[in-house]
Order: sequence, then C-alpha cells, then structure tokens
Amino acid sequence: MEGEGSHEDVEMEVEQEREPSSSSLSSSSAAMKRFGLKNSIQTNFGDDYVFQIVAREDWTSMAVSLSSNAVKLYSPLTGQYLGECRGHSATVNHISFNVPSSPHILCSSSSDATIRFWDTRTFHQVSFINAGPSEEVFSFSFGGPADNLLAAGCKSQVVFWDWRTMKKAACLEESHMEDVTQVHFVPGHQNKLLSASVDGLMCLFDTSGDINEDDHLESVLNVGTSIGKVGFCGDSNQKIWCLTHIETLSVWDWKESIMEVNFEDARSLTSDRWTLGHVDYFVDCYYSMDENRLWVIGGTNSGTLGYFPLYCKSSQGGASTIGSAEAVLLGGHAGTVRSILPMSRLSGRITQSQGIFGWTGGEDGRLCCWLSDEAFDSNRSFISSALVAKVQKNSRKSRHSPY
Repeated sequence: MEGEGSHEDVEMEVEQEREPSSSSLSSSSAAMKRFGLKNSIQTNFGDDYVFQIVAREDWTSMAVSLSSNAVKLYSPLTGQYLGECRGHSATVNHISFNVPSSPHILCSSSSDATIRFWDTRTFHQVSFINAGPSEEVFSFSFGGPADNLLAAGCKSQVVFWDWRTMKKAACLEESHMEDVTQVHFVPGHQNKLLSASVDGLMCLFDTSGDINEDDHLESVLNVGTSIGKVGFCGDSNQKIWCLTHIETLSVWDWKESIMEVNFEDARSLTSDRWTLGHVDYFVDCYYSMDENRLWVIGGTNSGTLGYFPLYCKSSQGGASTIGSAEAVLLGGHAGTVRSILPMSRLSGRITQSQGIFGWTGGEDGRLCCWLSDEAFDSNRSFISSALVAKVQKNSRKSRHSPY
C-alpha cells in the first residue's frame, strides 16, 4: 500500500483459528507446528511483487526488494513502513545488510549493471559500483582474508572489488560459461568463495593474494543442471545445500569435493509428506546451527508453505530421505512465495522476536508476518483466513526467476 507511513494501516490483526478437517491434514502431520498470521501488508496496488526480504542484524529494520526496482524498508517487529530506496533502472537481483562495519548500510545489485550502497537512515544512495556496459549483477558477497573484498556474479564472470576503494581487484572469466547466479564467501572461512551458475557448476576459490583462475580455483563441483540457490550447513559450514531451477536438491561436502545426497525427485518426496497440495517449487533451505538440522521449504502455487526436514544417511547407514512437514504456513498468500525471512527457530522458546516466526513475500505483492503461538496445543494446526482488508487485482503471472 502506498500510504505505508501509517502504523495503523499495516497493523491488522486478522488471524482466525479453526479446527483442521481430516481432508486438509492427515494424522501423520498432526504434530506440525502451526503459525498464525499477524500482519498482511499490501506493498502496492499494481502488478509488482516481492523478490527478497532481508533484515539488519539488530532487527531494527528489514528491506524488501520489489519488481518495481525499488527497495522498501519496514520494521520487522511492527510492520511499520519506514521508507524506500530508489535508483535502480532494472531488476534488483540481490539485497543485503552485510556490509562490513556498516550496519546501517544496505547493498543492492541489479541487472542495470550496478551495485549500490544505501544509508537506511536517510534512504539515500551513498556510493555505487558500475560493473560495465551490458553487465548484470546477479549476486554479491563480502569477505576475503582482510574482509575487504566484494565479490559479484556478473553474467558469466566472477568479479572482485576492494569495497574500501571501489577499485576492481580481479575478474575470473573462464570458470563459468553461463550466468553466475550465486556467490558466497564461506562463513568461518572468509578466504574461500563459492560461486554457482546456470552452467550447473559450483566453483570454490581461494581469494588470498592476487586472485587468478590458474592458482586460486581449488575445486569444481558438477551439479549437472542450472543452479538457483546455494547455502551452507553442517559443522564448520563444510556442507553446501544446492537448489536447482528444476527443483532438485543436493548436499555437498566442499572440503572433500563430494556429493553426499541427491534428491532428484525432491518435489515428489515432499508432496507425499503432506496433504495440502502438490509442492510446485522450493523457496529456500533453512539450517539450524543449534540443532544441526536442515529443512527444505516447499510451496504451492496457491501460496501454502511447508518446512520439510532432510534426513541424510549417516556412517551407520540408512537411506537419505525427506521427512513430513514440521511447520506449515497456510492462508497468507494467494500466489507463489518468493522469499522467507526467519526470525526464530522452529523449536524452542521464542524471546527477542516477540513471538514472530518470520516474514514471507510473494508474487501476490503481499508481505505476511507469521506468529508462533506456544500457548496452542501442539497436536492441532493453526489455519489463517480473511487475510487482507483490501483485495488486490489478480492477473496471472508465470513464475519469474531473476536469480
């Protein structure tokens, strides 16, 4: 909603509880954790929708990138609209608050060939990098041995800048043949950079010294199909989870350069683990370091989400599989969900998040805030309905993938 400055406009208490029918939830899913809707914010009244949601480390604000090429900021605790950053002239592919030593700075990359830095106290651009004519910047990450590098996936290249001087430090042109969709410095191993591409390859680089492909490409992992999203899990973040554009899921050990698990039929497996509709796509994976557990988050075209745990075979044997949904977010969205911002764990007590489980955003232009209510009995599911005060248009869109 474009009048987002009003706190009352966005603080809509609309959750409703009803008992699940036997047709909607099977007995095997009776222990699923249920989440009720606290707020539903209409981000606009046009055809634009939500790409990504990220939060500051101190949770004082969260940034939301939209298909209008704008980035809007809200309070994650109240849903209050704070302001917006405008300047990109093409799709905003990635946003992040992880600028070293600058918690108030938001960074964004775009298909307009730029990486922009925004002061979220004033919503003004304070710096930018131009990747060059006809470039597109799909992903970026901060790290390096001295924490001074900004790496980015620019079409089929991996480009490095020293973010302190904004000068280009290196450009790797031979490791990938197609668009680099993801770049990530490995948490806890800041000299290691992982890149992933539409060409189906994940490459691991050592970024120490003068970076070049001959001396710094440590390993290449062949996933075999176009890679959409990757992340880290396991002790010392030595494992990589990988989601592809054809909705397959695999887990790799980057230290050993081996694939440990490959779920080519991940959608079928997850669809069989609940009765709330066929899983049409995967939004993300969620890893709990405290529990050393990994969930894949699947969604339906109608907007229902499920957290499905991965069970990887151990040294004692046993088959790897995907378990029944342990959490369901139902009723908040009317279309494909594009991003999830978790604010608390699936298990355990919720403290600093004030009972908020997280936020979701999607192609229906809605931001939904989900509550975890520990007071409800754990053998019932919570289902929300009557979610928005104003009904939005609904022109059908095909799912867009800006990486």
